Amino acid sequence: MSEQTNDFTQWYLQTVQQAELMSYSPVRGSIIFRPDGFELWEHIQEEFNKFLRSEGIRNAYFPMLIPQHFFMKEADHIEGFAPELPWVTEVGNEKLEEPLALRPTSETMIGAAFSDWINSYRDLPYEINQWANVFRWEKKTLPFLRTSEFLWQEGHTAHADETDARQRTMRVLDEYARLCEEFLAIPVYKGQKTPSERFAGAVDTYSIEAMMKDGKAVQAGTSHYMGTKFAEAFDITYLNKENKHTLVHTTSWGVSTRLLGSLIMTHGDEQGLVLPPTVAATQVVLMPVGPWKKNPAILEKLEEIFAELKARNIRVRLDDSDNSPGYKFNEWELKGACVRVECGPRDLENGHAMVKVRDLAEKEKVDFEGLVAYIEEQLAEMTPRLLASAKARNKENEHFDINTLDELKAHIETCKAENKPTGFVLIGWDGTEETESKIKEETGFTTRNIPFEVPMEKATDLVSGKPAKHTLWIARAY
Repeated sequence: MSEQTNDFTQWYLQTVQQAELMSYSPVRGSIIFRPDGFELWEHIQEEFNKFLRSEGIRNAYFPMLIPQHFFMKEADHIEGFAPELPWVTEVGNEKLEEPLALRPTSETMIGAAFSDWINSYRDLPYEINQWANVFRWEKKTLPFLRTSEFLWQEGHTAHADETDARQRTMRVLDEYARLCEEFLAIPVYKGQKTPSERFAGAVDTYSIEAMMKDGKAVQAGTSHYMGTKFAEAFDITYLNKENKHTLVHTTSWGVSTRLLGSLIMTHGDEQGLVLPPTVAATQVVLMPVGPWKKNPAILEKLEEIFAELKARNIRVRLDDSDNSPGYKFNEWELKGACVRVECGPRDLENGHAMVKVRDLAEKEKVDFEGLVAYIEEQLAEMTPRLLASAKARNKENEHFDINTLDELKAHIETCKAENKPTGFVLIGWDGTEETESKIKEETGFTTRNIPFEVPMEKATDLVSGKPAKHTLWIARAY
């Protein structure tokens, strides 16, 4: 396997395939989710569905094909997605009367439905979510992080007024941050996107940005206040309490299987996956070692432990294959099993097992009597520990002392020479697209967001030297 420090992308590509998370499909830019990879997504779905239920937001499903004229109703929307849209233009030998797009997102389809469903103030707020696949014909792809077809959830809501809609926008953004940090142990930076980075058709877009081990950024989730733009385009009105027809205010928000790539790039090491127990497909693997086949009591003991862990809803596997212990150790480290329990003839005789936690260096000798409790304790401690480790690494790769474009270029050259991540750079911004474009053209850095929590205010624009209107994070991104 490639070393992370020498070629991080190659390490990532080898890891996701060798750990059996995905395979390439015959269609360019599309991947097959293997069971271990899809299960990671299932656990994220389960966690986010808890939030949806607590908020009274219900899941629905909409068609994948969207009529062309739907897109024409909202000009910014079609302009934003046009380069990435795949179209269905014929069936068999017959040309369709109207081309149908494979959905890049469902604002238009759901807007048309809302127009039919919402009539009175009593119908509001109207809030739904969809788990679906979407299509964006990416030119440059990377498994999980950027593919032509990917999986996501997209929430869509309609509200009586701007205040209520904005509250929903921010409430979801906060939940995305909690999902990443507490569930996936991925620290994130919350903030507002610049106008050029806004979602197509949105009034305001807010994001959570994550820093990978190589210092690059991933936009891990977005939440959008759409104002009345889509309500105007699709005639989504309601009768208010004064019996007047009024436009609704809408929101949309989503996270995707990009979270899986973020998870791998945040925690993985030279041996392979490191996964928080909250999301790992295999939390515990039990392994007989030594000449265990000559002593059936070893396997019987492990089967007893297996049953006890299973009864406590711990995702446990028993590896009694013929492979050598060394091969098994490497395979389960590669696949990110959180806890490995080994038991051989001497261990059985002495009443203990050897336990190795994936992110800790040393094995521990644990008596059988306290083994299950010890495993539960380790599983509970691992996710917060991974989050703390990732936060500490982020801090090392945050840069606050770069104030000019020349200083940014020098920083990039220094990092290249020393084989270090370029990380996140906090800069002053004069609010112009010209500045953003120049930074991108000359350094490859893009604006990530204007943070809600500003570590320090920046007084001058990085490029022009003019007074800064905003302080924002920039980074190279996937």
